[in-house]
Amino acid sequence: VSKTIIRTDKAPQAIGPYSQAVKSNGLLFLSGQIPLTTSGEMCEGDFETRTRQVFSNIKGILQSADLTFKSIIKVNVYLIDINNFAVVNHVMEDLLDAPYPARALVQVSALPKNSEIEIEAVASMTS
Repeated sequence: VSKTIIRTDKAPQAIGPYSQAVKSNGLLFLSGQIPLTTSGEMCEGDFETRTRQVFSNIKGILQSADLTFKSIIKVNVYLIDINNFAVVNHVMEDLLDAPYPARALVQVSALPKNSEIEIEAVASMTS
């Protein structure tokens, strides 16, 4: 299988042995993003601010592959507190246009760097 690794300074660098994103077979697979700034520091602010930082990271990776939020076909959202579900919905409605991508949203017991949210995405390389 042919694959191309996507690297960018528009999003935080990987904090482990993985790529920011991998392009293969017309799809872009984005690794999970937590609310880190491009300097690698945890974003300050409330849960909505941190959620917007996650989407900013996703946007930076997409831009590096000449894609936009409209290219996203699937997102997986991981939350420490399922009660933040409505905030995620609000941010997605604000940043993404309908029709929205497919989505899974689940509560988990822990995330890297004590983050409250992580989002991974799959985008189509074709329109």
